[in-house]
Amino acid sequence: MNAVEIRNVSKSYKNYKLSNVSFQVPNGYITGLIGPNGAGKSTIIKSIMGMVIPDQGDISVLGQPIDSERADYKEQIGYISDENIYYDYLTLAEMKKIVAPFYSNWDEDLYLKYMDIFELPARKKIKECSKGMKTKFSIALALSHHPKLLIMDEPTAGLDPVFRRELLELLADYILDERNTILFSTHLTTDLDRVADYVTFVNRGQLVFSEAKDEVLDRYLIVKGGRELLDGDIRKEFVGLRETGVGFEGLSRDRDRVVSLFGNDVMYQTPTLEEIMYYTAKGGIKHV
Repeated sequence: MNAVEIRNVSKSYKNYKLSNVSFQVPNGYITGLIGPNGAGKSTIIKSIMGMVIPDQGDISVLGQPIDSERADYKEQIGYISDENIYYDYLTLAEMKKIVAPFYSNWDEDLYLKYMDIFELPARKKIKECSKGMKTKFSIALALSHHPKLLIMDEPTAGLDPVFRRELLELLADYILDERNTILFSTHLTTDLDRVADYVTFVNRGQLVFSEAKDEVLDRYLIVKGGRELLDGDIRKEFVGLRETGVGFEGLSRDRDRVVSLFGNDVMYQTPTLEEIMYYTAKGGIKHV
């Protein structure tokens, strides 16, 4: 079973449109949702959470359609937002007292454990907390009711490198229970290079790919060589191309194809997710 299934979802705004997006979040794995700012990641996340109603399409979460009258599946979701979704004038302890009763599986001991690990002062008002502290508090709340699905919308933005590393280790522990699933939306793809099993890439409101991360990295290839190797037809082989006075660097989505074209006349490099996202988002040819 897939933890999340999105089928032909579209949503239009004044200056933006999410167009006919379909993908699955496999149960028991970490799926990264990537794309530049404004690509549609938050619209997808908020649609899954029922905070945005799509113009068309269907979404099911943990086997239950989100448009059904029942919403008990939300008890099984831990949600971490990049935005502050709590009352600024309350203390962390007061906010917890509001949130906890919504979850029948609330684990107070686990909550206190995370508060201790994150060194969060319960009596501190939310408005006095740094962005990093608010994120840590969101994580503590999200994990303290033993969710089956953890949805994270840009969770590492604004966090220092040390805590980002600790968070990734925490997620690795959470996913050890193969019944748990993570959907991790971010434009900081270095985090996903380390932990993601699957990657879904959206750009300008459209799905680019959704598949196993290793398959993506096996298929895409960066090529570096001299400009004399380029002509009009060769340039069309690249998703994106960067040219300088002496050479070029380009991204291909067909490893076998470009190797057959260039042979040993160029250098090859397996791209990172960030490089795939950059070249795809920029597209075309860029002269430097």
